Amino acid sequence: MFSFTLRTPTTTGIIIPCLRHGLTKKFSRLARNYASDAQKIETIIPPPVTRTRRALFYVPGSEERKIKSSLNISADSIVYDLEDSVAFNRKGIAREMVFNILEAAVESKSERTVRINAVGSGLELDDLNVVLQSKHLEGIVIPKVRSAKDIQFVSRMIDSVAPDENRSKIRLIASIESALGIMNLKEIATSDPRLDALVFAAEDYCADVGLIRTPSRKEMLLARQTIVTTASAYGLQSIDIVCVDFRNDDVLIEECKEGREMGFLGKQAIHPRQIDIIQKMFLPDEQDVERASRIVYGYEQHAKKGIGAFDLDGKMIDLPVVKWAERIISRASSGGMTIPVPKEKKDKKDGNGNGT
Repeated sequence: MFSFTLRTPTTTGIIIPCLRHGLTKKFSRLARNYASDAQKIETIIPPPVTRTRRALFYVPGSEERKIKSSLNISADSIVYDLEDSVAFNRKGIAREMVFNILEAAVESKSERTVRINAVGSGLELDDLNVVLQSKHLEGIVIPKVRSAKDIQFVSRMIDSVAPDENRSKIRLIASIESALGIMNLKEIATSDPRLDALVFAAEDYCADVGLIRTPSRKEMLLARQTIVTTASAYGLQSIDIVCVDFRNDDVLIEECKEGREMGFLGKQAIHPRQIDIIQKMFLPDEQDVERASRIVYGYEQHAKKGIGAFDLDGKMIDLPVVKWAERIISRASSGGMTIPVPKEKKDKKDGNGNGT
């Protein structure tokens, strides 16, 4: 027996056993199946998310003062809300005001998105027909997502209504607010290439499931971890709950720390004073960034010698640790942090070390 390596667009190499005197039909079919499965996997994995969304800040779409002040807010993502914060009799006015501010925010560094009313509410069509006309719209937050159909409907509307030059720029963010949404997370996460992030809406979820909201937040642990795990599995961002106690910085810091430890990449905000704390808390620690830089550099140097695992400060470094380090550096860079030069590289340059 000998073996050959099958390479596909999504694999680095699959070892398949073969007979010494040639491939049999059985192994030929096996090879084709491997390639076919790899192609299927490739089509459902969304492209990597490149935009940072540490703070997702909601602005009521019917309040002119708050809408105008949003032009001076430095949140990574601004969400103009047409849903819960807007009274039914002001929906039409809110759509007009949100469209106008989108057109006025050309030079903004923040991502400009709109939260529409839920698919099936009877209001979503009017929302989309107005806001999708803007050439500066960058994203749609879809509330109360229960299935892939909700995402796919909005994506089809983008293809139908948005200006040709802007269609590829509009990203989708799915807000998970119910038990059914949690149960259908895999289907939702793989529903459309435009989908960038999953948001967890705590208050709606607790109401739907009948949970008793507590300061410990332990009643939401399963749902939050499920969202983080699913988002990570399918290359999406995960955005954590709103801190409703918006005047209490200590509670906000505690929630941010907890969210980061769970794996969330950002947090929703409902008051401007929350933004700076959230965006600082969702940056990697400077010590982590420094160590990550050393790990990546050490891996590169050892890989040149054909060494996969190596020692750094008495701890073994292998590929999973390197992937963690690369993720830390990516988050730090996108958040505007300076990546320090590894001390091993400095030592090598100065001739004071061995450069390993």
